[in-house]
Amino acid sequence: MYQEERLAAILQYLQKHQRISVQEVVEKFGVSRDTARRDIVKLEESGEILRTRGGAILPKLNKKSYSYQERMQLDVTGKRSIAQAAARLIKKGDYLLLDASTTVQMAVESVHTSELVIITNSLGTASSMARKPGVLVKLLGGDVHGEDQCVHGTRALENLADYHVDKVLVGACGLTVDGLVSPSEEHGHLIREMMKKADQVIILADHSKFGKSMLYRVASLNRIDIIVTDQEPGEEMAKALYDNEVEVIVAAGMATQMVDKG
Repeated sequence: MYQEERLAAILQYLQKHQRISVQEVVEKFGVSRDTARRDIVKLEESGEILRTRGGAILPKLNKKSYSYQERMQLDVTGKRSIAQAAARLIKKGDYLLLDASTTVQMAVESVHTSELVIITNSLGTASSMARKPGVLVKLLGGDVHGEDQCVHGTRALENLADYHVDKVLVGACGLTVDGLVSPSEEHGHLIREMMKKADQVIILADHSKFGKSMLYRVASLNRIDIIVTDQEPGEEMAKALYDNEVEVIVAAGMATQMVDKG
């Protein structure tokens, strides 16, 4: 087996088992310990693993972020099903706070009710919803982030402080048993403040977001009322959500795990 094939096989093993030892590389691929160590070093140099004492693990922190255009194209089918399920949670006359998530944008664009007041930091959401009759849109002030098509910064936080709404809809970057996480402290802090301004916190998260750890913890699970997703979370995550009385709505089959939040 060529080294490239072996490296790919090691990564595949790590995806399933999270950890591999030098001895396991030796036994699985019939190579010497020196060759096994060189393989692990090469994978670390490419940034795909972290070396540990006697082996390697996959990095737990997700550091990849996507631009607005990239996010609009990622898993459109999953986004659409989550968005349609989330849209059913929005009622006539709701005052809404919306983050710059593309899934949240799809959700509110799917709503056919009226007398809505929308406050958002998303340029895309503000633009598309301003054209709808019966909808009042308020765009938070602040610095414009061109790549993410959103408003952020100190002015946005100051502007946000004056509002109170019925519901906030947030697209999750990652969700762990410790809570909602973000790759950016600035982004995460704005989301945290948004959550404080709403009577009901609704998180939209496709299944790939479960267990995804990131730099900054936005809020613990007990700050979330509802999660709308496309697949049931794994056992550990499901238990954490249940223990924190979070309602989980699975869009694919529209199955709902109802938990009394009171």
